Amino acid sequence: MLTVVILTKNEEANLPRCLAAIPERYPVVIVDSGSTDNTLAIAAERGCRIFSNPWPGFAEQRNFAINQCAIDTPWLLFVDADEIYPPAFYEHFETAMANNDSIDVLMVPSILYLRGKRLNHAPGYPIYHPRLVRRETTRFVRNHTGHGEAVINSCRIGYTDIPYAHYFYHGEIIEWMHKHVDKAAQEVQLQPTTGAVMTRRGRLSVLLGRSWVRIIARFLYHFVFRGGFLDGAAGLEFALMFTWYEASIYLQAKAAKEARGSL
Repeated sequence: MLTVVILTKNEEANLPRCLAAIPERYPVVIVDSGSTDNTLAIAAERGCRIFSNPWPGFAEQRNFAINQCAIDTPWLLFVDADEIYPPAFYEHFETAMANNDSIDVLMVPSILYLRGKRLNHAPGYPIYHPRLVRRETTRFVRNHTGHGEAVINSCRIGYTDIPYAHYFYHGEIIEWMHKHVDKAAQEVQLQPTTGAVMTRRGRLSVLLGRSWVRIIARFLYHFVFRGGFLDGAAGLEFALMFTWYEASIYLQAKAAKEARGSL
């Protein structure tokens, strides 16, 4: 009834724990975008089916899994290699979702971990993602940021309150910054995607546009308004990281605007 799909590239540090948390009764498909470490060996040892596709973006890679990986189960669960789904989630699938004909996409909340510490406040919960999807009726499109994904608005949406754990950052700050400079470049122009389901956060982000005020607001949101200070040093680190990210977007947007004005 369910196939688990994991998108990978050089995930040898995260993949063993991710795979260990997936019940063995579910087949696992790996869609790899060019790993050069032991990711594929780890996946092969577990018995995963492995496919390769150069990275086209989250939405496109998820659609590749749906369309090109010979998956025949009615449901797919997209799990990133640095994420852990609890046993309660799989139990919920089997009891409430497997034979549910009224939902195409289940929005699943996440709990973020920074350097292994659970962040209870700073990110601003709940944060929902379209992760459990019906194969025949669900397709992904890029969301308003240009790099994230959304589902097409013909999908019937449901929600669960069972979160997965996202171990998104282990302290590799230079690598994280390089990755997010590229993401920031894609977020210079915020535009809703025609025909896509938008979250409340997404609608608010588009409404605010690209102003320097967002840099200050980003820090205040995470550290003060959402209570990030209650997460201690980890909460401060999280707030500073994403304030830096917001500043990177603003500066790239400003540079792009000035370049257009000089033409």
